[in-house]
Amino acid sequence: MNYKLFTSESVSASHPDKICDQISDAILDECLRHDPHTHTAIETLVTVNQIVLAGEVKIKKGVRINYEDIARSVIKNLGYTKEIYNFSDKSPLLCSIHHQSPDIAMGVDIGGAGDQGMMFGYATDEGPQFMPLPIFLAHQLVKKVDLIRKKGIPYLRPDGKSEVKIRYENGKPKSVEFVVLAVPHDLKVSNNQLKNDLYKEVVSPVLAKYGFSCPKKDFIVNGTGKWEIGGPASDTGVTGRKIMVDTYGGMGRHGGGCFSGKEPTKVDRGGAYAARFIAKNIVAKGFANRCEVQVAYVIGQKEPLTKAIEVFGTEKVDKKKIEKYAWDLLDLSVPGIVKGLDLLRPIYQQTASYGHFGRPDFPWEKIVK
Repeated sequence: MNYKLFTSESVSASHPDKICDQISDAILDECLRHDPHTHTAIETLVTVNQIVLAGEVKIKKGVRINYEDIARSVIKNLGYTKEIYNFSDKSPLLCSIHHQSPDIAMGVDIGGAGDQGMMFGYATDEGPQFMPLPIFLAHQLVKKVDLIRKKGIPYLRPDGKSEVKIRYENGKPKSVEFVVLAVPHDLKVSNNQLKNDLYKEVVSPVLAKYGFSCPKKDFIVNGTGKWEIGGPASDTGVTGRKIMVDTYGGMGRHGGGCFSGKEPTKVDRGGAYAARFIAKNIVAKGFANRCEVQVAYVIGQKEPLTKAIEVFGTEKVDKKKIEKYAWDLLDLSVPGIVKGLDLLRPIYQQTASYGHFGRPDFPWEKIVK
């Protein structure tokens, strides 16, 4: 990594795109509770006083999923309950979820990939989470903002973003150069008070927890100087639009497919989780300081078309040893990934905010002893 400065962003759980990701994954979780072999591809769109659900589902006969109730429950829990937001759990909803294409099902039902594509997994030794520091800190900041909105600073409103700029020396993070937060709030509160409160309650404690600091002069809040109403009334949300937020903040490559709304035979999701699992374990093993794993699949086929490893010249052992370790770690066939990482469980709504990686509760984050 040759960058001297690197910036990543994250978004609040109540950001419009993340509303959509969480609805899509909440529907997936409910389908998995009824049928662990369900197949889904759920898309959600939210805008001014409107919710749209679309996509495909295959589930065992006799099961009826109340998609509308799931969507409204997610929106309510995220705090969109006031008329002033011009979007709420009571907004009109259009549902157009239909049965999965039989042309896709004929390949997936025998263990093949639910789609074609290439996926990447990435890991670095920048911290115990084996994640790039810019995206990791960006996640922690918006997570803290969401927490204090509910339990501390009542004038804050749903929605929000963060941005963190890190200075690197010899490939290692040395300092936090800039922090940006954007949070809608009651206009009775000045931007100056907002900045002081967020610096005290969010920026200082979050950075200090990980051994960093940032002077208040290098902290920006609401770049235009005003943000009263956030959410879908200000910015239409769609499932799968925050793929860099979901992964490595731009530091690792991304295959192009999003995760949310897709069960793991859709290799955009399952393949990316498998690649992260292998990359993280290579770095955790001490075989390299940084690692990126690529896999690629053909729709309807079980085995990967491609599997490859890049360690950016940071290897500590012979590359052949790294490759043998990697390919012995996990069966990269579609059924092998699903079984090896125990993915046919309702665990996905919690992945749909604050990133899919660097969080120890997920099975693809397990370090093999």
